[in-house]
Amino acid sequence: MLNTIITGQAGAHPPLIIAHGLNGSARNWGVIAKRLSDERQVVAVDMRNHGASPWYDTHSYHDMAADLAEVVRGLPGPVDVLGHSMGGKAAMVLALRHPDLVRRLVVADIAPVTYSHTQTDTIDAMQAVPLDQIDRRSDADAHLAKHLDDPSVRAFLLQSLDVKEKKWRLNLPILKAEMDKIIGFPDIEGQFQGETLFLTGADSDYVQPDHRPLIRAMFPKARLAKIPGAGHWLHADKPREFEAAVRAFLNA
Repeated sequence: MLNTIITGQAGAHPPLIIAHGLNGSARNWGVIAKRLSDERQVVAVDMRNHGASPWYDTHSYHDMAADLAEVVRGLPGPVDVLGHSMGGKAAMVLALRHPDLVRRLVVADIAPVTYSHTQTDTIDAMQAVPLDQIDRRSDADAHLAKHLDDPSVRAFLLQSLDVKEKKWRLNLPILKAEMDKIIGFPDIEGQFQGETLFLTGADSDYVQPDHRPLIRAMFPKARLAKIPGAGHWLHADKPREFEAAVRAFLNA
């Protein structure tokens, strides 16, 4: 069973499951979860091979969707599901394979397509950090800076570093080995007939106009919206606007 962080109490609205992206964790979503929990119970999960969830030798979207389904079945359902990036793909596969478990779906800045980018360089940078020499998070940041210029990316990655235990809360070898699956999307039949929101950052290029026909083929009721001034990490770039858009959609 995936590790979960539960915020708020069950109420009139269905529970909301939040699935984070690659190299993230449930803790990254604490602010959004707290704000949305005023109306519903919010269950943020650590995806497999991340955070405090079990580590496995595989990291496919069918695996991740099955993990999410196990969490959902422990809640009064159907539930609403929000997934970002890798978590968005897992949420899509969950909705396509188990439409009875999902009421409404929010997919944050990702499409059901194979991408050409890879995160292996990021994983290489984390694996290059000499953990036995790290006493402070700033020490690790200095090593990451040799390979990663963006301080915001380094800060995000360092949230998954356990300085005391001198280890990453990420199964880096498996994530690297399974990268082709992570940047891909499985061949899957069927449609999700529920209400779906594809919410993207206006400054992100992850969801392109030519992705829309495929999106609508799989999710006939899909709506597409953009948050101005936000990039791929739209929930961190514009948290208030992101929260408002998600809330309005879920409560419509």
